[in-house]
Amino acid sequence: MDVPTLYLVDIECAALPEAGDDGAVCMLAPGLYLVESGLSRSRLYHAWKRRHVPTRLLVAPLREAPKCKGMAPGALTWLCARGYR
Repeated sequence: MDVPTLYLVDIECAALPEAGDDGAVCMLAPGLYLVESGLSRSRLYHAWKRRHVPTRLLVAPLREAPKCKGMAPGALTWLCARGYR
């Protein structure tokens, strides 16, 4: 694994995604997640595609933590715990 990258993942699938060996996961809203992973965007995309068999999937790297409002409780704490401001 490389230095972790923060990704925004938008997914529609039957079961809620959870942390796996591909990174730490924080749900922002139903179907919208932050994932911190050492995997490349392509590897993370394919790992989530295989594991969750989604009907919709988007994986995008973020250069910095997103500005957000109205997200799930604990999202800001999750980001701060990983050194994002």
